[in-house]
Order: sequence, then structure tokens, then C-alpha cells
Amino acid sequence: MEAKLKELRQKLEKQCQINQELQNKNLELETKLKEKEKILEELQGRFNELDHLSPRYSNDSEGVRQSRAAVMAPEPIPEDIDILTTRVKKTASERTQIMKAMQKNAFLSHLDEEQINMMVELLTYLDHCPGSDIITEGTEGDTLYIVAAGELKVTQAGRNLRTLTAGDVFGELAILYNCKRTASVKAVTAVKLWCIERQIYRSIMTIKSKKKREQLMGFLKTARTFKSLSDEQLSSIIDSMEEVKFRENEVIVREGAEGDTFYIILKGEVQVTKKVNGQQKIIRKMGQGDHFGELALIRAILRTATCTALGSVTCCAIDKEAFEETIPIEILELHNDPDLPENTQTSKKDSSVSLLQLKDLVPVLYQEGRYQGSPVTLGLGGFGRVELVTTLHHGKYYALKKISKKIIVQKRQEQHVLFEKRLLLDIECDFIVRLHGTFRDSRYIYMVMDFCSGGEIWTKLKEVHRFEEDITVFIAACVVEAYAYLHKKDIMYRDLKPENLMLDSMGYIKLVDFGFAKKLQRGQKTYSFCGTPEYMAPEIIQNQGHDFAADFWSLGVLVYELLVGSPPFSSSEPQNIYAKILDGVIKYPPHMGEAARSLISKLCRPRTGQRLGNTKNGIKDVRSHRWFNNMNWHKLRMRQINAPTVKLIRKGPCYINFDRFPFDQTLSEEEFSGWDRDF
Repeated sequence: MEAKLKELRQKLEKQCQINQELQNKNLELETKLKEKEKILEELQGRFNELDHLSPRYSNDSEGVRQSRAAVMAPEPIPEDIDILTTRVKKTASERTQIMKAMQKNAFLSHLDEEQINMMVELLTYLDHCPGSDIITEGTEGDTLYIVAAGELKVTQAGRNLRTLTAGDVFGELAILYNCKRTASVKAVTAVKLWCIERQIYRSIMTIKSKKKREQLMGFLKTARTFKSLSDEQLSSIIDSMEEVKFRENEVIVREGAEGDTFYIILKGEVQVTKKVNGQQKIIRKMGQGDHFGELALIRAILRTATCTALGSVTCCAIDKEAFEETIPIEILELHNDPDLPENTQTSKKDSSVSLLQLKDLVPVLYQEGRYQGSPVTLGLGGFGRVELVTTLHHGKYYALKKISKKIIVQKRQEQHVLFEKRLLLDIECDFIVRLHGTFRDSRYIYMVMDFCSGGEIWTKLKEVHRFEEDITVFIAACVVEAYAYLHKKDIMYRDLKPENLMLDSMGYIKLVDFGFAKKLQRGQKTYSFCGTPEYMAPEIIQNQGHDFAADFWSLGVLVYELLVGSPPFSSSEPQNIYAKILDGVIKYPPHMGEAARSLISKLCRPRTGQRLGNTKNGIKDVRSHRWFNNMNWHKLRMRQINAPTVKLIRKGPCYINFDRFPFDQTLSEEEFSGWDRDF
């Protein structure tokens, strides 16, 4: 018995020892866990500070977008470039090599035949010896290269990425916009390169697009059916047309078949035949500029003749369904939209701020946390920052946009900033941020704006990953009302994204940042390359000229991102984003409803004339889409709806709904050119 007790005592002591060891290990693990949590908190704080500088996405797969979208500022197209002097003769084999290289490239493969031919003609030739630096990482680039012969090495931060050989393309982003090179390229052997500069490329694409539109406009004016239409209406028809190609001897329309398509011949010849006494009789031949099938657009008819391609033929075509969405058939005349709201709730600007002076504005300071005592920064941008200020006299909060004059001049954005000021001073809409005053000194221009205390939609989306449908419907509806106001004033917005949508204290949405906005007459096009890559419409990427339809494309992208957490076209590489946009394939997640899919697919139609919001009924068609069935538009304009977005707004200090940024005490360089004398 004593032996058993002794054994049990030993076991008990051993178990107690084990328990003590486990307890010590638990305490040790708890200590380590607390240390790691502290490190994580510090890392999160640093991440928030550097968020605006972080890579766009971790990979190309679908996931919640974690960093702010980059933007491309519009760059003027030079009017005095003589592109004829840059033409270089090329042998047949050289042309073949260049065209094969372009067809392999994700972006260049989307250019049409005429654009490719023009580009091939204007490529110039360069020789480099071994060891030559072609591209240096971090420098600004303006040239695209195609390797004709030789071998090059691509490196990034000293790491070897890949080798380039004959037929490879590099530097293609530089022909779209002014960007810093992300890698270095060095010649390993003697190399021969074909190259083209951005301004040459943009000039030829713009010239080609303008010339084609003018040509089509002239052809349409010869069609009797369209004689009563204005240039604006004819422009809408052009936007709805698509290019179609026919092979030699291919029948385009057949006598006796039901007709529903109108054709304009752009290239080639078409033979018209008619059955007479059982035999096909040649009636006539048609060439460039001739058209056929216009009556098929306005009534159901059978084709009265057969049209056959003589050799290869290229036509511009529009079918009856597309035409009816563009022009009201019954009167062949576009209606104005009398129901676009003049905002009935808009009040005149607060007279108390009209006498504001820059010296009266006092920075608001963080009351707690690691930045305690520092001025509150609401947001950062490429040109400056937005700070939270108040006034001693009125006790109101304002957002003070502070922009470096030196950077504006360097980026040639003077006219866009001046336009933004004039535009915002003229706007009185509850869905657009108000401008209360402007100031300047030797370093900065200042814009005193509404303070939207609810924060950015971008920040809220990042917190919850994706929004519920009722919240997305409400946000999109507010954007539609802002669009209606702007488009009625002939203003395109061109920079829609969650980062530019702010929540006011009631949860209503306001558009901010009008740096890319532009006034445009109906029926006209503009050719700037600007915006946020994921939100760019295909016509902007292809330099085809764009108008108000580009805003509706970006609305479709916004609805998708709010419901999913990332845009429909995304990648870590901008050129892949553009290729995906031009492919136009949208993958919808299982959780997205059918009505939302329908709205997005109609807003993101590649043909601008068929895009929802840009057809004959204008923005009415967006409002009446079934996804907005539960939206009372009148109550929304009167601000009588309880905004579902209110639950996104946190309570606390006035800046609690914003990311925190360290205060930057460095000063911009002084600038004295005088372009800002109106501020």
C-alpha cells in the first residue's frame, strides 16, 4: 500500500510540475502575443501613413482593393507636330516583324488596322551598343520600343526580371501618359530598336479619329432619311455604329430577306444586283461613302436587292434596335430632358463665409493618438493635401484644399485648376461639394470647401470589403443626381471612383475633386487621356474621342466595385487593365443580383451610342432601370430619405471617419509665373 501511495505521490508531483511548466509557457506566450499585437498596431499605423504610396494590388486575382487608385492627368495634345517628317521607309520583312510584335502585345493588339498601319509608318530606328542604358528605373518616359534585333536585360531594384529579344515590345505605357519607368532596360548585345514617342502616337490617333468622324458625318448628311437631324443627333448615330468587314463575294444583304441594318461603305466596292426574269441583273456598283439600307431603320421591309462584296469591304453599320435607342423614330428628333432637376433644395452660399480670409482659418488638431497636437489632414493627392480647418468667428469646419503651384505648372494643369475654380463657384447642387472661397500665396493655391464629416466612401468600403445592395443603390442614385445636374450644364465629370465620393453628416453623397471636369458641347468629342485606369472607358484608351458617355461607363464600374470590393477590370499592371477594358469581359460573382448585373452590363457597353444614359432618353433610362425600382427620386432630391449609409458613419471627434496622415512640414517651392492671379 505504501509503495502505491509513493507511486501516486510521485505521479501527482510530476503532474504538478508539468502543470507549472504549462502555466509558465502560457504566460510566456501571452507576453509574446501582446508584443506581436503591439508590433502589428505600429505596422498598421505605418501602413495607414504610407497607404497612398503602396502598390495598387497584390496580384491580378479578384480581391478587395486595398490602396488608392492612381490618376492620369490630362496632357495637352500639341498642334504643331509635323508627323510627316518622322516617316521612315521599311522593308516588307520589317513591317511584318513589327506587326507581329504589335499583335502579340496585350494593349497594341486592340488597335484597328488603320491605326496599326499609321503607327508602323511612323516608327523610327535606333541603334545601341552593348551596355547602353535604354530605360532607367524611376525616370519619366515618353517612348515605346519594339526590339528589331539583339538582346536586352530588364531589371528592377537590381533584380533580373527577364530578357528581351527580337519581336518584344517594352515601354508601351509611356505612349498613353506621362509615367515613371518601373524598371531598367540595358542592352546586352548590340541592339536595333523601333520606337515612337507619346506625342507622335497621340497626335496620329487623334487625327485619325477626328478625320474618321468628320468623314462619317459627311456620309450621313447625304442620306435623305437623316436630313432633318442635327449634327448632335448624327454624332449620336456615329457613336452607335460599329465597323464590320466582309470577304470577297460575301453577301452583305440578300434580296427578299428582312432588313434591319443600315451600312456606310468605308473601304472597298459593293455590287448591287436584282432578280429580273429569274436572272441576277447588275444594277450598280457602290464605293466609299455610299450607303444602303436606311429605310430598314424606320420600318419593317424586305430587301429589294442583293449587295455583294467585290473584294474585301469595310462598312460602318447600325441596326434598327440600336438606332431606335439613339433616335426617336416617330419624329426623328431628339427630345430635351425637361425632367432633369434644377435642384429645388439648393440654398445660396452662406453669406457668413463670403468675407473669409486665409488668416482667419485655424487648423484643427488631433486630440489623441500618435499624432496628438498635429494638424488634421483629411486626404493626400499628387498635387497637395486637404486639411481640416475652422474659423474663430463662425465656429464652422471646412476642408482646405492646398495645392502646390510649382507642381501644377510642371504638370501643365493651370487651365484645369482655373476651370475647376470657375465651375465650383457656379455650382449649387446638394450632391456636389461647395466651394466657399479661394486664396493664394507664393507657394500654394487654396480652395475652401464643404467639410463632409462622414468621410470617404473609399475608406468605408475598405473597412467592410463590400457594401450591401441598399447602400450601393443609394450611393449610385446620389451620383446619378449629380450627373444629371452636371450634364445639363454640359459638364463631364471624368473622375468617378469611391475616393471622390464623400458622406455628409446625414449620409448623403457629395462629389468632390473636379480637376478632370470639362465643359463640352453636345455632339462634340474631346481627346484627352485622363482619369483613373480601372474606371476609364474604352474610347478614352483608344484615343477615339469621348464625351458624356464616358461618365456612364464609370458609373457601371463604380456600382460593381461597391458591390464586390474591387473593380471589374483590375490588375497590378496598368497595361493589363487597359487590355481587360478593351476585351470588355465582366465576371460577376455569384452573390450579385440579376438586376445589378443588367445595369452594369448596360452602362459598360463598349459602343458609346448604346450605353445606358447616352441613348435617346438620356439619364431617364438610368433612373428607370429596375435596379432603382425602390428609389423615390423626388424624395432623394428633397433629402427626405433616411440614408442607409448613416450606419457607416462612426461617432467621435470630427475627424474620426478619416484615415490619419502625418503632418508634412516641408514647403513647396515658390512659383511666380502669375497664372493664378484670379485666385
